[in-house]
Formats: sequence, structure tokens, C-alpha cells
Amino acid sequence: MESTDKPSQESGKTVPESESQVPGTPPPINLFVVDFSLRILLFASTITAVVVMVTSKQTEFIPIPLPAKFNYSPAFIYFVVGLSVAGLYSLLSLMCSAFAISKPSASTKILFLFAILDALMAGIVASATGAAASIAYVGLKGNSHVYWLKICNIYDKFCRHIGSSVAVSLFASIILVLLVALSTYSLYRRSC
Repeated sequence: MESTDKPSQESGKTVPESESQVPGTPPPINLFVVDFSLRILLFASTITAVVVMVTSKQTEFIPIPLPAKFNYSPAFIYFVVGLSVAGLYSLLSLMCSAFAISKPSASTKILFLFAILDALMAGIVASATGAAASIAYVGLKGNSHVYWLKICNIYDKFCRHIGSSVAVSLFASIILVLLVALSTYSLYRRSC
């Protein structure tokens, strides 16, 4: 029967294999699985925010029927375009992340690209979220200095859709920041 013991370099004695490993060290965490999971969440949140924004419309009969739709505001159009681009990016990066899980040899280049592109997408999503939130805030509170009236007391369903969409896109922004941090940490860990 063959022994599984390794000879010790110092004394020539054999040390069992289980004792040669440092006890209490956890196995290394595969961060690409975490990356993949976050990218699934990113895809779901960006698509949800776009669908909620696009379906936001309401018509009220004040003296005449006046509709409120997302495409009446350039900020909301920018929001839909920005989050659509982020959704497409998340789908493509999801496929790259799956590739990185299966072939870890090319993962350093992919991590570098993820760090750069995730930061770019975080900027796009954050700016689109800020633009939509600012218009939503004016709709909610109005602005007495320039005599802009609040409309959310009239178009309540429309405003709830806008607010929900902005909240989900804020969640997508946080996910992108986490992805940037994860990619840079993984690059740092590989360089040390």
C-alpha cells in the first residue's frame, strides 16, 4: 500500500498531507461566480427600470384630456436610452463573465475590461438616474421661484411609475459600483 505522506525537507520525517496545509484557511473564493450573480441582478434591474418607465402614462381630464408620458421629457428619454444601453451591456458582460468562469486563463484581461467598462456604465446610469430624479422631484414639489407647478397631485399613477423606475435604477447604480470594486479587488489580488 502506498503512503500519502510527504517527506519533510528539514528532518527527513514524513508529514501527513492533511497536516501540510495550513489549518483554518478557507478555500479561495471564486469571485467570478459573485461577478456573474451581480451581472444577473444588473440586467434584471436595468430592464425593470426601463419597462416601468416606458409604461408610465396617464391621462387626466382637467378641462380637456391631458396625457402625461415619459417621452414628453428629454430627461426621461435620456433615462430610458441610458438604462437600455446598460441593460445591453449587462447582457454582453454576462456572457463574458460566463466565459471567464469556464476559462480562467484569460480572466486578467477580462477583469481589466470589466473594471473600465463597469465604471463607464456606472457613470451613464448614475447621470441618467440623476436627470430623471431631478425632473421627478420638480413634478412632485414644483418650483415656486420659476412658477413651475407640481403635477404629482394630479398625475399620481404616472409619478409612482417614475419614482419606482428611478429607485430601481438607483439599485442598478449601486450594483455597478459593486462590480467596479469587485473587478479592481480581483485585479489587485492577482497582482500581489
